[in-house]
Amino acid sequence: MSLHNRYDFVLVFDVRDGNPNGDPDAGNLPRLDAESGHGLVTDVSLKRKVRNYVGLSKAETPPYDIYVKEKAVLNETHEKAYRAIGAESELTGDEKKRKGSPDTVDRARKWMCENFYDVRTFGAVLSTGINCGQVRGPVQLTFARSVDPIIAQEHSITRMAVATKADAEKQKGDNRTMGRKHTVPYAIYVAHGFVSAFLARQTGFGEDDLTLLWEALEQMFEHDRSAARGEMTTRGLYVFRHDSELGKAHAHALFDRVTIRRKEGVDFARHFEDYTVSVNVEDLPPGVSLIQRI
Repeated sequence: MSLHNRYDFVLVFDVRDGNPNGDPDAGNLPRLDAESGHGLVTDVSLKRKVRNYVGLSKAETPPYDIYVKEKAVLNETHEKAYRAIGAESELTGDEKKRKGSPDTVDRARKWMCENFYDVRTFGAVLSTGINCGQVRGPVQLTFARSVDPIIAQEHSITRMAVATKADAEKQKGDNRTMGRKHTVPYAIYVAHGFVSAFLARQTGFGEDDLTLLWEALEQMFEHDRSAARGEMTTRGLYVFRHDSELGKAHAHALFDRVTIRRKEGVDFARHFEDYTVSVNVEDLPPGVSLIQRI
């Protein structure tokens, strides 16, 4: 069933003694805004967690298979699409032919949307190598930003083993390996999201897919535990539902209704209870309703 409503949503999550999204260009330190000191988590990181949850809960089977996943070879998936729509003849020959005819590309794109949840949800560039076109996804997420500036703590860690015999000989039997670990003591992050009914119609993203998206955003951290990420938890999912496809209010005006502030007298927040979350539901624009998922 296709969507007939626009949605704007606010995702609130926190981290305690963990690294929510390390920056490989900065020694895997937690990402931050260099000017303000606020922590950042990329939209790519959040989408990865949604993909992982959907893949786990639906066993990566159509129509809930995952296109961008670990060890995937994307062009092999494109080739699979061509074979599924009966266009094997366009997989051989010169480079121009391998780009596919307009009709073949359109049918391959449709097949990809039908079979891969993340393609019809977030969109994808499917034109690398074997051409399956491009898909603009109906669901978009912003970077998540921490409510307060963060500090990144650096910890020295020790492993009571070494990797090779040569390492052991160098240490004369001490057999220790030193390392470093970066954590954020505590922070609450807020991300904004958007669901377009118009783009959903183009990809086939329907009501069941939307329900699965809300479920994934609520549960994704429960199945993404690791020593590096510490404790991460979804603390709030506030969904503004418009009673039309075009919408009844500006997204930013709705997002401003969700405010998170540190409580007075709390100098160093270390728990979710150190903050106050308030949602202004008075005088909501006509045609907009709030669905508080958590």
